[in-house]
Amino acid sequence: MEQKVKLLLAEDDENLGLLLREYLVAKGYEAMLFPDGEAAFRGFSKEHFDICVLDIMMPKKDGFTLAREIRMVSADIPIIFLTAKNLKDDVIEGFKLGADDYITKPFSMEELIFRIEAILRRTVPESQNTGQQIYQLGRYTFDARKQTLANEEEVVKLTTKEAELLKLLCQNANKVLERNFALKSIWIDDNYFNARSMDVYITKLRKHLKNESSVEIINVHGKGYKLIM
Repeated sequence: MEQKVKLLLAEDDENLGLLLREYLVAKGYEAMLFPDGEAAFRGFSKEHFDICVLDIMMPKKDGFTLAREIRMVSADIPIIFLTAKNLKDDVIEGFKLGADDYITKPFSMEELIFRIEAILRRTVPESQNTGQQIYQLGRYTFDARKQTLANEEEVVKLTTKEAELLKLLCQNANKVLERNFALKSIWIDDNYFNARSMDVYITKLRKHLKNESSVEIINVHGKGYKLIM
């Protein structure tokens, strides 16, 4: 079964938000609606999304601030801004933040769908090249999207953090994965408590892979970790 594109929708106008979500779902998307920037970022931190549609004028956290925070976690997820204003400064600010497109209210639902589809056509081939999802770790097969680690005997369901960390290690296999880079990529903040949390997840990953002698996660003193395979 083909996996649906998962879309984050941040819109504080409740009526418009519900209308957009219903239309997107009817068009085959999996859409999650958030009423403000803070709720949207919490949702983004917990789930995997393929594209973000963000209103600019929102309470608690505006769309620009939200986009900056999303970009700190994911440099390449597509972002479309929705705005009631057609101000040149807003457009420039949006594109400086790495927006993929900009749509001014009022707009037709069809126009939004066309713009989403156009962006996904551009970005999906890139993600197939750079965003590999399946990795072979000796006898284990790691599926980053499904968050599973499987061999012939069992399938282990990983937590989101375990899967994100293992994916970073796989992307940097046989190279040093810098500790600060991993912390900022997954936990956003490289403070002491998050660093201790990452150590716990490294230990968990080692336990998952302990029966595979050809794969090892080693500490590189003062730098980070290395996945040897």
